[in-house]
Amino acid sequence: MPSICLPTPNGHKTPVVFPVPSKLAKAMIVSFPPPLRLCSSFLCTNPFLYRHGSILDRGTTSKASVCLPAAAVVAPFIKDGALRINGREALTGVPENVVATYPLADSPAAFLGAVSDRKDSRHVFKLGVLRNHRLLCLFRFKIFWMVPRWGTSGSDVPFETQMLLLEVTHDLAVDGGPSRTSHDPTHYILFLPVLDGCFRSSLQGNSSDELEFCIESGDPATIESQFLESVFVNYGEDPFGLMKESMMWASSKYREEYLALLIKCYRLCVKKKRQVEVVYWLTIISIFQLAIPNLLLQKPGILDWFGWCTWDAFYFDVHPKGIEDGLKSLSEGGTPPKFLLIDDGWQDTRNEFQKEGEPAAEGSQYGARLVSVKENYKFKGTTGGGSTGKTTSLKDFVTYVKETYRIKYVYCWHALMGYWGGVDPDAPETKKYNSKIVYPVQSPGNHSHLRDLTMDCMEKYGVGMIDPSKIFEYYDDQHSYLRSQNVDGVKVDVQNVLETIGSNNGGRVTLTRRFHQALEKSISRNFKDNSIICCMGHNTDSIYSSKVSSITRASDDYMPRNLSSQTLHVAAVTFNSIFLGEVMMPDWDMFYSLHYAAEFHATARAIGGCGVYISDKPNQHDFELLRKLVLPDGSVLRAKYPGRPTHDCLFNDPVMDGKSLLKIWNHNKLTGIVGIFNCQGAGLWPSIKVQSTAMLEETYLTGHVSPCDVEYLEDVAGDGWNGDCAVYSFTDGSLSRLPKNGSLDVSLKSLQSKLYTISPILSYNQKIQFAPIGLMKMYNSGGAIEAVDFASDLSQCLIRINGKGCGSFGAYSSIKPKICTINSTVEEFMFDHNSSLLTLIIPEGGEFWEICAFFEV
Repeated sequence: MPSICLPTPNGHKTPVVFPVPSKLAKAMIVSFPPPLRLCSSFLCTNPFLYRHGSILDRGTTSKASVCLPAAAVVAPFIKDGALRINGREALTGVPENVVATYPLADSPAAFLGAVSDRKDSRHVFKLGVLRNHRLLCLFRFKIFWMVPRWGTSGSDVPFETQMLLLEVTHDLAVDGGPSRTSHDPTHYILFLPVLDGCFRSSLQGNSSDELEFCIESGDPATIESQFLESVFVNYGEDPFGLMKESMMWASSKYREEYLALLIKCYRLCVKKKRQVEVVYWLTIISIFQLAIPNLLLQKPGILDWFGWCTWDAFYFDVHPKGIEDGLKSLSEGGTPPKFLLIDDGWQDTRNEFQKEGEPAAEGSQYGARLVSVKENYKFKGTTGGGSTGKTTSLKDFVTYVKETYRIKYVYCWHALMGYWGGVDPDAPETKKYNSKIVYPVQSPGNHSHLRDLTMDCMEKYGVGMIDPSKIFEYYDDQHSYLRSQNVDGVKVDVQNVLETIGSNNGGRVTLTRRFHQALEKSISRNFKDNSIICCMGHNTDSIYSSKVSSITRASDDYMPRNLSSQTLHVAAVTFNSIFLGEVMMPDWDMFYSLHYAAEFHATARAIGGCGVYISDKPNQHDFELLRKLVLPDGSVLRAKYPGRPTHDCLFNDPVMDGKSLLKIWNHNKLTGIVGIFNCQGAGLWPSIKVQSTAMLEETYLTGHVSPCDVEYLEDVAGDGWNGDCAVYSFTDGSLSRLPKNGSLDVSLKSLQSKLYTISPILSYNQKIQFAPIGLMKMYNSGGAIEAVDFASDLSQCLIRINGKGCGSFGAYSSIKPKICTINSTVEEFMFDHNSSLLTLIIPEGGEFWEICAFFEV
């Protein structure tokens, strides 16, 4: 067995060598930069506090930990029929068959479960009455996708809820708990239904405001009566840190071994007061024992490059000529795509339910089955340009477009089961996978919400299910063939179908784990770059079974022709990212650049931390808009983390309450960014019974933007920051100076949005205060800044800014520089004494640049 040598904490001279499986050794080639981060109260609480980024981020936290001081740590417990969390009654009327177990001493977390007097494959247990808490749910409104829901009681919790967050204010304290005052901070309680052995749990409410959990195997032969670790419960003062910490626990695969090592290390290090070693060793343990957290996963290179997907351009009718037309028109317009996704329509399939010359029934395309891992006739012997004017294979075409249009990455689409209707059992090239036709059976929880056309058709026509013992062979055949065709990765769709075909296969969880293990093994073997986009996988079976995949679609499809879905799409991705963003990088899907809602979608993706790709039809582009997202070399200024709603938006419905704006926050390396969106008046959430109170598109709503909207901004600013920020409005082109708690009023109509770059102002001596803004004509201007340094001598001071891209560069400067240079060449600049805005033009040509501003002392 190979070994891997890991860096050691300060004070240790000898590197530590761990024997590891070869595949794990390959997967562990991740960045591991010192210094290690130590969060306040780290030693007295759950140790895995990953903050806004990674436990390996530089700097020291100045914001309180998500967990409480040691003296205040009280794990949730059940007493006198109430679930008490941090001295408050979270649930009342808790039945006697509900049990709580504890993963670690001195931790504010617990697992809830229940015991039945009978064994079955599906149980619904009551947990207790939930009332008088503002709550946020993420639930599956149909089998493949989640959306948010808000409320105040158990009856507001929909079936198939996969995350429940409660806001608990000081006035809800109860007798018997710690004394509370009006100065106590708001706390948050998180309920995460998880996988318990071969069973998968979800939350739901009933008309009596009782919170319930449903636990099911999806296989009548897989039965049980006792469930001890079905719902993970945790609490803290910081909802984002709470989610990050809790998802680390919830996604633990080898819980018993993990906890044994954790407790041993924890006690030893606390006894010896070696705090740095605590962080170090617990980080090592996390890599070995947990699903690798989002920000330690290897990220596919596609994320930092502009892309084009064929789906909304052609749908199933994709063909080589159309692809080349699209690549050509985008490149000639100055926004060259570097990532191409060939979506559905390239595979070799057969459809017995569509007869030539007869009209096709609605949805009958989903009855088609895969007959070969190779491309279909459209990509064989077709005109493809080039010197010969012919391509004879998918490889010829892919190689041609890579060379002609300088495409860096080409991905191809396929379904988790091969195709929508699975794999043909009788086709000569697919008989070896021993597939058989099965008919999906959905859980009753899915039937309580919207039906999905694709699933209806799969239930009608059946799915050619590959023999689980042959699934790795299929994936390896498919991916190795694509690799031989010069393809770099895949988008794998229709993932949740596995939950419907678990009968006689050990159940939905067992089957999903087996398929995902085989899928990720094949990706690792055949592609270099963790090159997979997961899609239609919004069930916890898939989420907790994916251990290496690092990108997942975070919402239902972008639907350009559905007028009511535009605002829903942006709001759903934002809230889903609270949950999904802790285990994968959320993918916001493609969009049209030439569309009435294009600016709305473009600004959302600029702040989303996601890959940026469109699905324009050839020669139908808005290049003015695209140039605000895409640099001339085809790269994008991607924010660092998944974009999430700001603290004050968590419990407001930005789509249907008629008054709330949606704000999204993110970080760049040296700046924050806030986007504000009016999602009201353009659509209704699916499965909603209460109509919106305000649906007028022309109604303006007013909100505010503040530097404090950016969580953990002090970590971006570093030491010596007094809280003042330069706030640049992309839409208005204005620059303001605000204290951290200051704000700007914003007024927006439906489907309008604004972006603000928030740059901490730092003092470099008694005279100079400076904050970079970045490329002012780009939506995410601060994404262009890589580093800022300062130097001085007796005669002058120098501020050096390193970055990338071209165009108008701006910065806040308290005084006017003497001279400015770009790459050592003196350049003209402008300085506005009223706003303290310094601007100069960075020419095209180089990928990276260095600006030096010289000041007289």
